Amino acid sequence: MCGLPGPCMHGPAVRRMRRTEQHRSYVVCMAKTWVLDTETKGTGAHIAPLTDAGHERSREAELALVQLARPPRPKRPSEPPPKATFRVVDVLSGKLLGEDLDAREAVHELAGLRSALDARVYLRHGENARWRLLSLGDTRRLWALARDGTAST
Repeated sequence: MCGLPGPCMHGPAVRRMRRTEQHRSYVVCMAKTWVLDTETKGTGAHIAPLTDAGHERSREAELALVQLARPPRPKRPSEPPPKATFRVVDVLSGKLLGEDLDAREAVHELAGLRSALDARVYLRHGENARWRLLSLGDTRRLWALARDGTAST
């Protein structure tokens, strides 16, 4: 405890300084053990002496797990997904070729065009949903179905 060779025979409150032969420095023998107390609130901690009764750190109380009873969830009526409808607009003339079409009718309307770039195809799911412009890749897949009967990936 004191840093000197041999067992420490000093009392708990005795400080003693000795010169060592090798280093010619003073060694302090202290009986108190100091710990960093981090249980303080705020930004800092302080150093406090460790008492004999406090050798074992006081452990924080285990938190109890509480589960509250929930009311049962109401069952949602299983409705079929909303029907997808298409709207096809000719880019060159700006003419509406078809609205509220299913997939087969949209492919049929695209069959009369020269290229997938000649049409804007919109899609919506449900009656009250907004029309969403399909990407060029999706429009090309529909147009490939119209031309060849197969969709290229």
